[in-house]
Amino acid sequence: MSDTDLEAFLRRQISATGAMPVGEFMQRCVSAYYAGRDPFGREGDFVTAPEISQMFGEMIGLWSAVVWQMLGEPSEVILAELGPGRGTLMADLLRAAGTLPGFRQAIRVHLVETSPALKARQGETLAGIDVVWHEAIDTLPAGPAIVIANEFFDALPIDQYVYRAGGWHERMVTCRDAFAFTDGPEVSDRRMAELGAPEAKLGEVFEVNPAARRLVQALAHRFETQPGVLLALDYGYDQSAVGDTLQAVRRHQPVPVLQEPGLADLTAHVDFAALVRSAGSAKASPIAGQGSFLRRLGIELRAEKLAASHPDKAEDLLAGCHRLINPGGMGTLFRVLALSSPNLPDLPGFVS
Repeated sequence: MSDTDLEAFLRRQISATGAMPVGEFMQRCVSAYYAGRDPFGREGDFVTAPEISQMFGEMIGLWSAVVWQMLGEPSEVILAELGPGRGTLMADLLRAAGTLPGFRQAIRVHLVETSPALKARQGETLAGIDVVWHEAIDTLPAGPAIVIANEFFDALPIDQYVYRAGGWHERMVTCRDAFAFTDGPEVSDRRMAELGAPEAKLGEVFEVNPAARRLVQALAHRFETQPGVLLALDYGYDQSAVGDTLQAVRRHQPVPVLQEPGLADLTAHVDFAALVRSAGSAKASPIAGQGSFLRRLGIELRAEKLAASHPDKAEDLLAGCHRLINPGGMGTLFRVLALSSPNLPDLPGFVS
């Protein structure tokens, strides 16, 4: 569905059936946005960590190698990435994995991607590598697995609830001349407690990501019987809280969330505490900042070595490392969480 078709569809749908839940609006916008474009990089709408520096993927590759050893060095291991963008992270990860030949030989690459445009780009980036694509995690084959999700959960559709004098209401999107937020049906206090809503003041918004919770539950269930690990890196917060974090970005600049649906990157901050609660019996790591996580993996030493061997690129290499770990930016805004099979020891990069 083109961007023009999407806006016309949303207008017709709202006119015919009434206001649309925020989650449905976001899901349709995100699907249309990614379906036919490559939004990454300076020419696109935003830049992700793998595009900032090769060291990001390399650190994840070395981390994965250690995890493979902790899994018992299986002769075959599923290495799955959720929402792999251009394939840059996977390419850098596999290059780093080559330093441990046994691990590289064991890897079976699986990518979970729904965008035809991005699948094509991933195929170009990973040319010569055997890759299996999936529409969802349900079709991942059985066996030991390492699952990587970098800036994946933030793009999954959220539901929003707004607190009014009479209680909680689901937040909806309506349309007269333009799209706008409106209050929907009242939601019971019992239901909001089940969703984990904290106390709120009038007008405050609470967000729930049902798709993220279901995905984590599915992986946790898998990890009960098959050894595996999920590593999630995303911008978000450690404790569930009220707050409207739904945002839109186009050409690296914030734009109104409901303006020109399907033309901007629509995301929301990730509630990592909710992911942990959804993990059931899976073992959850402490939630860490991206900066501290990468430092523990040795990214600063890697940056120094690369800068010394490539003096012409030293400034860019060190700047890229700083951007990834800067306490005033990505180093703290981005959080890292690992979920694993209950019997695995503590994973590298986290402090208990």
